[in-house]
Amino acid sequence: MRVVIAPDKFKGSLTAPDVSRHLEAGLHAAARDGGKISNLEVLRIPVADGGEGTLDAAVGCGFARRRALVSGPTGVPVRAEFAVRGHVAVIEMAAASGLAVLPSSGAGGGAPDSASARGASSLGTGELIRAALEAGCRQIILGVGGSANTDGGAGVLQGLGARLLDADGRELPLGGAALAGLGSIDFAGFDSRLQGARFVLASDVDNPLLGPSGAARIFGPQKGATPADVQLLDGALAHFVQVLAAEIGPRALRAAEAPGAGAAGGVGYAAIAALAATRRPGIDVVLEFTGLVERLAGADLVITGEGSLDEQSLLGKTPLGVARAGAQAGVPVVAVCGRTTLTPEQQKISGFRRVYPLTSLEARVEMCIAEAGPLLEQLGKQIGAELPHLVPDTVPAATASAKSAPTKESLNV
Repeated sequence: MRVVIAPDKFKGSLTAPDVSRHLEAGLHAAARDGGKISNLEVLRIPVADGGEGTLDAAVGCGFARRRALVSGPTGVPVRAEFAVRGHVAVIEMAAASGLAVLPSSGAGGGAPDSASARGASSLGTGELIRAALEAGCRQIILGVGGSANTDGGAGVLQGLGARLLDADGRELPLGGAALAGLGSIDFAGFDSRLQGARFVLASDVDNPLLGPSGAARIFGPQKGATPADVQLLDGALAHFVQVLAAEIGPRALRAAEAPGAGAAGGVGYAAIAALAATRRPGIDVVLEFTGLVERLAGADLVITGEGSLDEQSLLGKTPLGVARAGAQAGVPVVAVCGRTTLTPEQQKISGFRRVYPLTSLEARVEMCIAEAGPLLEQLGKQIGAELPHLVPDTVPAATASAKSAPTKESLNV
């Protein structure tokens, strides 16, 4: 019996590799305790949707971790990781410019406030990209999510050598609010290696940069922005677009309206406008570089999951992506989660043979978060005991039609 474990993180509790290890421990415990499976093979493939956890997914499929000292969102240096395999790099921008690395006296990052909302920068993400270029990488996957900045990606450009100047030719302060005083952008020192690099923006966010559904108005309040800050930031970003267009041409104007330009406080905008990035759904990018579909060959069951399996999960989150991969390979899929709000019908249409929530073992959500590891081992043991019933006698061949994969239309979302 061959089981593939391909979960996302349980946010606020466990990383995807941790989830995988606990589930595997439970499966082997079931096999040892007189289960009907005498020969159990487990393959762990942590996955993600392009946001936090993307780096773990890359390392889990053979990428090597690299570290670089870069500027954090408020300028305080942080040691951030990225991943390299050959000429490909995976950068998780939250490692350099995320809410989790805001300065704090405690663990887990500081609390965002009005000051950080106005002044946080994506500079460190640009510096990580430069570190990847120095490592010889020419294809760079930029996973965005969890950012602290709303600077339109101006910091990324600065990290790559551009100079943002005010009307008097002085260096502009970092952060989104400062863009209101932008006079010009000097690209003379822009890293020349960018001309031979290709960028993929891994993001499920389809918001434009500006306006009612833009980066400042939709995501700014989550980063500590007050209503006055939101208005200031949106206006500053609009000014940034006009100045950038004066430097690089009309594509800067078109990029502001592109789906995904509002991702990560507008880092999506800079990536599309200045780096010619191609935006793709994060889960598709991760499943591609992990080679999940190919590695499902010969598997009898796939276990996926995330902390909360709900309606948002049906809009392209990790479990649904894995369910589609399982359908493509003709392998049944079950899901584990902290909790679920999906109806049995939604679970079935999503492609899950069964869903196992931690709340089936422990009703108190706070205990599910605190004791997620041991509870996942219990679920793993339960799945192990039920393997003969979860896996049909004859598993369809890997030539199963992709038509059986769930779609947004079939899920009514």
